[in-house]
Amino acid sequence: MKAIDIKLWRDLARLRAQVLTIAVVVAIGVAGFVGMFSVHASLQSSRDAFYRDNRLADVFAAVKRAPLSLRERLATVDGVAEVKLEVLFDAQVDVAGVDAPVTGRFIGLDLARVHAGRQGLNALTLKSGRWPEADGTLEAVVSDRFAVARGLSPGDTARAILNGKLERVRVVGTVATPEYVFATRGGAPDDAYFGIWWIDAERMAHAFDMDGAFNQLALRLDAGATADAVIERVDRLLEPYGAIGAVARDEQMSAQIVDDELAQLKVMGTVLPAIFLAVAMFILNVVLSRQVATQRGQIAALKALGYGDGAIGWHYVKLAIVVAGIGVVAGLALSVVIGRLMLGLYDEVFRFGRLAYVTTPWLVGVSAVISAAAAALGAWTAIRAVVRLKPAQAMQPPAPPVYRPTLVERLGFGRHVGAAALMVIRNLERRPLRAALTVTGIALAVALQISGAFWLDAIAHIVDVQFRQVQQGDVLVDFHQPVSTTVVRELRRLPGVIDAEGYRMEPVRVRLRGRAEDTLLSGFAPDAQLMRVVDEQRGAVAMPAQGVVLSGLLARALDARVGDRVEVEFRLWNRTRAEVEVVDVVHTMFGKQLYMALEAMNRLARDGDGVADAALQVDPRRMGEFWAAVKAAPAINAVFDKAGTMVAFDETTSRNMGVFSGILTVFAIAMAVGIIYNAARIALSERAWELASLRVLGMTRGEVSVLLLAELGAELLLALPVGAALGWALATLLMRLMSSDNIDFPVVIEPSTYAVAALTVLAAGVASALLVRRHVDRLDLVAVLKVRE
Repeated sequence: MKAIDIKLWRDLARLRAQVLTIAVVVAIGVAGFVGMFSVHASLQSSRDAFYRDNRLADVFAAVKRAPLSLRERLATVDGVAEVKLEVLFDAQVDVAGVDAPVTGRFIGLDLARVHAGRQGLNALTLKSGRWPEADGTLEAVVSDRFAVARGLSPGDTARAILNGKLERVRVVGTVATPEYVFATRGGAPDDAYFGIWWIDAERMAHAFDMDGAFNQLALRLDAGATADAVIERVDRLLEPYGAIGAVARDEQMSAQIVDDELAQLKVMGTVLPAIFLAVAMFILNVVLSRQVATQRGQIAALKALGYGDGAIGWHYVKLAIVVAGIGVVAGLALSVVIGRLMLGLYDEVFRFGRLAYVTTPWLVGVSAVISAAAAALGAWTAIRAVVRLKPAQAMQPPAPPVYRPTLVERLGFGRHVGAAALMVIRNLERRPLRAALTVTGIALAVALQISGAFWLDAIAHIVDVQFRQVQQGDVLVDFHQPVSTTVVRELRRLPGVIDAEGYRMEPVRVRLRGRAEDTLLSGFAPDAQLMRVVDEQRGAVAMPAQGVVLSGLLARALDARVGDRVEVEFRLWNRTRAEVEVVDVVHTMFGKQLYMALEAMNRLARDGDGVADAALQVDPRRMGEFWAAVKAAPAINAVFDKAGTMVAFDETTSRNMGVFSGILTVFAIAMAVGIIYNAARIALSERAWELASLRVLGMTRGEVSVLLLAELGAELLLALPVGAALGWALATLLMRLMSSDNIDFPVVIEPSTYAVAALTVLAAGVASALLVRRHVDRLDLVAVLKVRE
């Protein structure tokens, strides 16, 4: 082994504590990058296989009622390879052991094709039990996520109100389908209160008076066909029958939620690891700068022995690469732990069927190359000046720095500052770049923890706005079609109902200057309290008597402003069109929506004075009586129980976000320790002669430690407000990168989140300082004072 290689291993052994802390930071960056991208790749491959095996459709459409004879015309549309027609309706379901009724989406299932193994598009995968039979008691297979949430198994029975008639339904199996990876009625997925039920297609059509008709359409396209062209033709064919508007797969509700989750995972796997690798590069730069400065004599000796600039430079770069290599190996091992943990959480959510954690070779290669490149860059910027020195120059100590009075002294405040504090100020001012980078590194640790914890604040804000400000009612009920407003008075007579308000939500197409969007138009009473529109800045917004109010997301999509006149086309019932003035724009978090006064909306729709939904305030002491009455009300099509949904939402999101936040907190602590410990060790090595001299002059270990660590404490305190600002900026960046056309979450960070992040990093700093304090106590005064570096 060459002498220079022996020196490499000796340097690694002597710097083992600092090597370990730097390797930990590199390992975290590698683990985040490889782990998150491996989870992304595993989920994506499982999703693609699930979609392919179960033949998820390329285009989806809903219609009020269209004849089955339309199949032939749909099949002749250029680009259409396969057509599937279905009947679908929502209904309330009474599940044994559950006080509140749940909402079931009932879909007709062609049992002959199922038993023959020819399901066609959006095929079901049987998870347990068997397929339904056509004769006897009405049988159903249900979505497995709903079955798990409600403890349903084959053989259980439930009662459902199908088009006003109470039916007994026996569960004979559970299934999974790519069409409902996430089952939702338009909001957040809710497995406990919304499930999918497939029953015999003929009995389904008969129950809902849909014999010879359909109201749902799925299409598979030919290879190379464009969805937009097909959608345009399909919409024209379905328009006379009350079409809601066809959408491509990427806009289908469940598929869109899956795609958004994967996109967010990729963002997290890119932004956060980049921070760790940048910090590792900075620490390596500082450590190697000090290492090279203390080894000028060794560098001169190596040059005298014939080693060139390139060989010496490569020696120090190799040291950095070895440190990075240790971090890469540890990071790859850690990535498996983190990846499997995250994949387990996603498995409970996605349930694709085949979900296995796989790390691809390209991820390992890319992480190794990026880490090595960052390490080499950090090393080269530290050594490039010294390795170019001639042997005679390198043998000489570096030129002493030029000292001058600090800014505090020049301003005349020096006499008011103690000697110890003045020493700290001088060290900070004479190495401003290093101090700034140390402050930035510690601030990034604070920011990282904030970026992990603020999700809990954001979710709490979403729950508060949606469930306490927008939906102030306890229960929402939905009718199959618009009904007379007298129904609201009947709802007020139900047991326990304190108040009830009717409102209406209808699918519409809105146009402006050549742009068009399919969305929902909601009509509320001007004085609505139980269900209302809430602006993020202004709070509750009363509906104007005339005109339409646009959500911020819809206004952005249409490039609409107050005063514009938009065309609103109702897609169901009378299918009327009218122009209406935009009178306000409200900033909401979800969806591209329009809002109007209920009376104005009914005039616009020209189908009478009706409501399609109602919000109810119920006495919590009489909820049992109320639910019993609702289950016996055939006109109520679907029910939303706010309290139950909030509990289920909190349980799922709090656990998943808690795990994610916990991982980032541990990572932030590791980063803070790595930065602070290395900064303290470097300061100790640079000031060992000075500190030893002060010890000889009579200062105690504690007083000497204060002189060393006070500078670090000042940098730590300076980093806290900077970290808070960076945390907000990082949270804002993540929100912007994860936003979509239908979601606009505000950045909400509670003061407690800032406080916890600051205290956590402070604690990490104190722990690091105590570790370095032990080295101060063990200074060999005689050895240190022998030679002045």
